[in-house]
Amino acid sequence: MEANLNAMGIQTVGGLANTDLKELEKRFGIMGNQLYYHAWGIDLSKLGEPLITNGALSFGKGQMLMRDYHTRKEISVVLLEMCEDVMKRARDAGFVGRTISLGLSYSHNAMTKGFHRSKTIAMPTSETLVMYKTCIELLDEHFAGEPARQLTVRISNLDRERSIQLDLFDERKPQRQLIGPTMDAIRNKFGATSLLRAVSFTAAGTAISRDRLVGGHLA
Repeated sequence: MEANLNAMGIQTVGGLANTDLKELEKRFGIMGNQLYYHAWGIDLSKLGEPLITNGALSFGKGQMLMRDYHTRKEISVVLLEMCEDVMKRARDAGFVGRTISLGLSYSHNAMTKGFHRSKTIAMPTSETLVMYKTCIELLDEHFAGEPARQLTVRISNLDRERSIQLDLFDERKPQRQLIGPTMDAIRNKFGATSLLRAVSFTAAGTAISRDRLVGGHLA
């Protein structure tokens, strides 16, 4: 996208904001419309609104990292934070999902292209750690060891939360089903950073710094 915008003579966010909207829409379609309004700090989507892609409902999150992340350990920290955010939105909306997707784009200095892979699990879930574990499995399978610069996670193949079935061999499942909503209630009342996992306080964590951003920029 950067190369496409540069080809139009657009080098900065200010240049994008002052480009003719119709020209952007003609070239990029609905994405051109979003680029224009985001450049002005306007996002018309509802907070926590799920994405509808090709008629299918899903919840996802993408993040451009502020620096290159070189190791699996660093990347896994951000993935946990992102899975936490995505699953909170799914729980708030009353959904569970079975298909979990991970996308990773490498730094422009890398010699390898990024990847986007999905895995469908046996039982629908709204548990953060189930999504995170699946993302880690995808990371371990496809990560080329190059520095990462952008991550996306998504859960799709959704059902209403009432479709969750009990498991006779997993006695802790009912308790785990209570943890997520309890954490969500605390964050909804006191703010997104009122309750964080320990990894968010490490150098690789981004949840605290991103809480101060609006549309990816300092407010």
